[in-house]
Amino acid sequence: MNEEQKQRYQERYAEEKQKGVKFYPDIIYKDTVVAFGLFILLVGLAIFVGVANEPKADPSDTSYIPRPEWYFLFLFEFLKYVPGAIEWVGAAVIPGVVILVLFLLPFIDRNPNRYWSKRKLAISLMAVIVLGIVALTILAVATTPPQPETDTIAGTITEQIVVGEELYGLHCVECHGPDGEGGEIVGVEGLEGVVVKSISSQDEMYTRSDETFYNVIDYGQPDLGMTPFGRAYGGELGPGAIETIVTFMRYTWDDRVEIPEEAALASAIPALGPDEIPSYEVHVQAIVKRYCISCHRQGKQNNDYFMSTYEEIMESGANAPNVIPGDINSLLLMSIRREEMPGLDPEVGPMPPTKALKEELLEIFRRWVLGGAPNTAAEAEALSPTPESAPPAYPEPEATP
Repeated sequence: MNEEQKQRYQERYAEEKQKGVKFYPDIIYKDTVVAFGLFILLVGLAIFVGVANEPKADPSDTSYIPRPEWYFLFLFEFLKYVPGAIEWVGAAVIPGVVILVLFLLPFIDRNPNRYWSKRKLAISLMAVIVLGIVALTILAVATTPPQPETDTIAGTITEQIVVGEELYGLHCVECHGPDGEGGEIVGVEGLEGVVVKSISSQDEMYTRSDETFYNVIDYGQPDLGMTPFGRAYGGELGPGAIETIVTFMRYTWDDRVEIPEEAALASAIPALGPDEIPSYEVHVQAIVKRYCISCHRQGKQNNDYFMSTYEEIMESGANAPNVIPGDINSLLLMSIRREEMPGLDPEVGPMPPTKALKEELLEIFRRWVLGGAPNTAAEAEALSPTPESAPPAYPEPEATP
């Protein structure tokens, strides 16, 4: 830049400075308006879009696909094009050099012109960099496989209680009982005859914190025969799943905590109307989840009688058919009525093995079988008598010899 150019530049600078705006209050006002607008935008996104309900961090989850935040995805994608032997170059050296160049840019580019058409090299270089970042970010989003939803637990208390009840019924009922009442363990290899204390009593619920319950489920109590359920210790439950079990226990058995009404309704076994025929979908499945599925699933000693689906309840096991629609002496009914069943496999006995079902639950099973053992609520409604018709006469169970 020669002296004449410097003179013209200084004169123009002095003119523009006289016409300029003040930092306070003009620039401060504009910055405040823009900042407030961004704040409103963030609040709106938080309210109407929200944050993805991802599972709680679990270091033992090998299926997790680690990814950075979106503004670092271009670097994440860039590493795919750097050979493994020199990955450190792409991870540290190249980004470091770029950042250093940005710091030194005012000293490198000393062009006094500010109009974009007179700075073609700088504009072109920056355009290439920005387009590269955008392209790499899009590629990262498009090529990264979706995160598998393992242990994603819904956030509301009601949803946690419902999920926790299902998991408790699946993993805990076998030893602790459907209501946490404990008692003598029957049919569990290695624990046969062991007496387990109640975990639903005031002594337990009042003196044990949620963290204590969590740790017991996570790590187990090996000296007492309880295996770990936490994935980090060889079990199959992640942190979110264990937390739902603890939430279910606290809200169900601690009389100091009031369970939300919608949670109580969601976890309750629906009551039957005077002439209503129950269905598997609405009534029987709820009972099975709470009282039966802990033992009657894959991997358990149950004479191959599984109860995860309607079809399994009806036909699985060595003594099928277990339910004959309309037959009061169906195998399932005789088992839950705790009647003797001569001629069958010795493993087939009273169910549940430690404690009889409540009378109202037995009635649901009885009316379900005698009503035709419908699968869905629609099938049960079609079989239920209309108000004009007489209620069905259910025969009393015949005495077994």
